[in-house]
Amino acid sequence: MIENSPQPAHIADAPRGNWVERYCRPALLPYAQLIRLDRPIGWWLLLLPCWWGLALGQIAAGGGMPNFWHAALFLAGAIIMRGAGCVLNDMADKDFDAAVERTRARPIASGRVSRQQAFVFMALLSLVGLVILLQFNWYSVVLGAASLIIVAVYPFMKRFTHWPQFVLGLAFNWGALLGWSATHGSLSAAPIALYVGGIFWTLAYDTIYAHQDKEDDILIGIKSTALLFGENTRPWLAAFFALAMICLGLALLFVNAGILAWAGLAGAAIHALWQLRNFDHADGNRCLKLFKSNRMLGLIFLSGLVLDSLMQ
Repeated sequence: MIENSPQPAHIADAPRGNWVERYCRPALLPYAQLIRLDRPIGWWLLLLPCWWGLALGQIAAGGGMPNFWHAALFLAGAIIMRGAGCVLNDMADKDFDAAVERTRARPIASGRVSRQQAFVFMALLSLVGLVILLQFNWYSVVLGAASLIIVAVYPFMKRFTHWPQFVLGLAFNWGALLGWSATHGSLSAAPIALYVGGIFWTLAYDTIYAHQDKEDDILIGIKSTALLFGENTRPWLAAFFALAMICLGLALLFVNAGILAWAGLAGAAIHALWQLRNFDHADGNRCLKLFKSNRMLGLIFLSGLVLDSLMQ
């Protein structure tokens, strides 16, 4: 089923000797790499806004422990749907990925998985994602389905605009709306502010990420905010992080959150300042480390929300 290829099985931006490479059977390894099981930061960044919305919604509902079943569904859904999105992205970017050192060993670009095999795999993942989505209320089901339009167009945005990071933000933070609607069956100003804050957060961390591939992107004609901002990226990152914190703060105001939620936001802001201080647009390895560190930023804010809800 897997096509023979001289390309190495290791993906350049995955830790060498990771658990997927060590334990996955050879026939399944390309598919595990295709959905980025060896690089979990992607599903973390998709999951965290879901959990933010769930915890914020619980604060608005009077406090207590956020729904554990919903949290587990969001975890499974983030891994599955991030995987489906990666398959679609790699199908669309096969030729681009093959021309970039960091991505040329990806399963589709290297020929280890054909486009036809990838399409079937994506369909199966999407079916599992649908089953997960159907566990929520009908408002959330319709809301979740609406995000597929954004997911479908994102892989092609880098061909037409320097702002594909904005479209990624629209897709990756949709869970902030879903997390809230899973509890309330509706939307209000608080989850919308949370969603907008997440978009600005994504603009910051994915601009950092995009600085790894600037030279290759110029050669193959791909656009990004990293290329748009160039050496002037730091003030743009400062603006994105600042706007993210302002919008997250508005979300807290709308639900009358307590001191612990605000402490979580303060911790997230300190982490953002640390990223700004350590950012170097010319150091690809540092950009990757800073990008991955945004899991901690998201967890800091989440911790404040959960503790505040429990205290209420």
